[in-house]
Amino acid sequence: MTKIAASKHKIDRRLGVNLWGRPKSPFNTRNFGPGQHGKAKSKPTDYGIQLMAKQKLKGYYGRIGERQFRRIYAEAIRLKGDSSENLVGLLESRLDALVYRAKFAPTIFAARQLVKHGHVQVDGAVLDIPSALVEAGQTLSVPEKYRLNVNVVASIESQERTVPDYLDVTESGFVVKYLRQPKFAEVPYPVKMEPNLVLEFYSR
Repeated sequence: MTKIAASKHKIDRRLGVNLWGRPKSPFNTRNFGPGQHGKAKSKPTDYGIQLMAKQKLKGYYGRIGERQFRRIYAEAIRLKGDSSENLVGLLESRLDALVYRAKFAPTIFAARQLVKHGHVQVDGAVLDIPSALVEAGQTLSVPEKYRLNVNVVASIESQERTVPDYLDVTESGFVVKYLRQPKFAEVPYPVKMEPNLVLEFYSR
């Protein structure tokens, strides 16, 4: 197992939650932190609570770097309206996030890989940038030549997750329309997310 793969499997235990609601999450059997001092408990500070909220939200969307996540935060507070809603809306509008929501891939990491390999189209044209923002009304699809891919088919047919209401799925499941940017309450997070604390963390 590579270092990156190993750290991906440890993130649930490090954050103390089953971040993606996976049945095979290591947190389900070892609900304490990794390492020699993983079972040690201490009362978190306000800063620690805010940091954990940021790490959960950032970690949920895969390998978003700190600099990139800070740019998303800056855009969220620049836009009109509720900054917490803006932050979640921007994260959910990322191409890799929508590919995951559409069930083209079983995990956010697999969704990112699917996009980078050119296996996803937006409005009929291949787009291989996972961080690209998709606009309401645009259509995501798996090209015809990849629709027999066993991993894609297995993910679409899986009953572990459902496609949220802000995506309109065709009968085949290989074409999805992004109807609108979702509200925070509509996003099917398996664990409690607190974007307001993320804003507090960056505004310190």
